[in-house]
Amino acid sequence: MKKKNKRPSIKDIADRVGVSTALVSYVLNGQEKEKRVSAEVTQRIREVVKELKYTPNQIARSLRKGFTKTLGLIVADIANPFFGSLARFIEDEANAYGYTVIIGSSDEDCEKSSLLVDTLLNRQVDGFIIVPSDGCTNHINDLVNDEMPVVLVDRYIPGITTNYVILDNFNASMDAVGHLIFKGYRRIGMIAYQSSLIHMKERVRGYCQAMEAAGLGKNILVREVRHAHLDRDMNRVLKEILVDENKVDALYFATNAIAINGLYFIQKNKIKVPTECALIGFDGNEAFDFFASPLTFIKQPIHEMAKEAVKIVVDQINGSRKVAHIMLQHELIRRQSCG
Repeated sequence: MKKKNKRPSIKDIADRVGVSTALVSYVLNGQEKEKRVSAEVTQRIREVVKELKYTPNQIARSLRKGFTKTLGLIVADIANPFFGSLARFIEDEANAYGYTVIIGSSDEDCEKSSLLVDTLLNRQVDGFIIVPSDGCTNHINDLVNDEMPVVLVDRYIPGITTNYVILDNFNASMDAVGHLIFKGYRRIGMIAYQSSLIHMKERVRGYCQAMEAAGLGKNILVREVRHAHLDRDMNRVLKEILVDENKVDALYFATNAIAINGLYFIQKNKIKVPTECALIGFDGNEAFDFFASPLTFIKQPIHEMAKEAVKIVVDQINGSRKVAHIMLQHELIRRQSCG
């Protein structure tokens, strides 16, 4: 009978790196700064953790220390490529600290998000990384007031003092619309989600500011669509502004889900890009590469976002009370959809 492969241990990691098991344990527990482990050794230990696919004995550790070594991650929609990539990177980063991640999708629904929080609390997760949905202020506030380690990613909630890692959405939008203006477009419309969330408001604000700064305030055109009725709303909005009235010569899509839906409509209605309408999106998607004129888009630093979020929540679990506010910068990926 064939023997099962031996499960890698802390000693295996220590032998591979050439350090003591205690040093490995410090890094896995997020105590490298407290124990003065060098950045170089810390990085090497985390690399070997990934190479060996090491996972700690969660049950024994939780009984011994009172920790489960699990993190709860709530994203908007795991099927969305942006959130799927974010979850993957968070899982990898967390594993390097010795944590397992339990993932759930809120579908941008406050009640579902609240139920997920309760479920994860019952699973005794040590901390949360959350993409907050519209109207979820109360249950986020409850976690913060209970001193549960929490990091918000992608968006934050004004009025709640907690950790967050976000993109500078205002400047990203300014850059996207500025690129269209530089290319000579003047009737630039924007399609965004109907939402009170700060990241969407900042993207709309950036669009409006760029238009005003270029003397195009009279051409500002923002149409909102509902997350739960995206197909229906997009069909109505695009028919109005592209087919019936020809109101725009360029469109800015506020998310990749909106962009995918928009590209489908444009292809179906044989609208030529960029000659009849230029396009720019927010966040990448593999589908963009297969469009006749590959889409120009705002790229978020997803890996960096994940890395910072995991580091903050692990620091909080280990006793840090410092509130971290991190705002990252975008990259504009120029393709053929703007001419």
